[in-house]
Amino acid sequence: MSKKIKPVTPGLRFRIAPSFDEITTSSPEKSLLKSLKKSGGRNSSGKMTVRNVGGGHKRKMRVIDFRRVKDDIEATVKTIEYDPNRSANIALVSYVDGEKNYIIAPNGLKVGHKIISGNSSPIEVGNCLTLDNIPLGTIIHNVELFPMKGAAIARSAGSYVQLVAKEGKYATLKLPSGEMRLVLLTCRATIGTVSNSDHMNVRLGKAGRNRWLGKRPRVRAVAMNPVDHPMGGGEGKASGGHPRSRNGLYSKGLKTRKKNKYSDKLIIKKRK
Repeated sequence: MSKKIKPVTPGLRFRIAPSFDEITTSSPEKSLLKSLKKSGGRNSSGKMTVRNVGGGHKRKMRVIDFRRVKDDIEATVKTIEYDPNRSANIALVSYVDGEKNYIIAPNGLKVGHKIISGNSSPIEVGNCLTLDNIPLGTIIHNVELFPMKGAAIARSAGSYVQLVAKEGKYATLKLPSGEMRLVLLTCRATIGTVSNSDHMNVRLGKAGRNRWLGKRPRVRAVAMNPVDHPMGGGEGKASGGHPRSRNGLYSKGLKTRKKNKYSDKLIIKKRK
């Protein structure tokens, strides 16, 4: 859930914040943390090579288990936590053999729930199976593109994939974008929808919050001079002509996907 905040300052007036109702702890598992270095948009000689990047709050990377290969070993959900590096919440799970791991928390997963991986697992939220063992019509997330490589599809807040059909050695999936594509039946997926679906409703409220996220101010193209951008210049407030990038490539309608990509033959229907 997201919440509107009492407007006691101008920065809070329009802010819509996540409520963090599902979060059960504020201290992460230290053994699963990694240091995260930032470039600030600068290269090895200190020159700014990427615009609009810099600053931001210091973060630690949470090591997420996207492969879920500990088959037939039951795990208990210990905590549901906030992760500053992604939009979804994460869950700390403890296996029977004592190992601890972070996973992407699906919607409805609570502390104390039992989850398990492997093809003999029941079709319940949080369990991980190969696609050939999941019934048609099931809502899934954390889907692999290549067997044993780790989840690549539907990992962000609120996203999910629907298993539509199975034919031969491929499963047909309907992705969040509307794209229909084939994925090998030996790829793994997790049952359920990714948590924190209200992430899309969050409003930062002030420019400072963007700076905390590591985003520096971005100058609009129409506010630039002609020497800096194709949409710059003009007398008064000129709208800028055809929307395009700094390099002159059209930003609306121009196809940018590479041709003859390996996965092209696996796409049945293109995204909307």
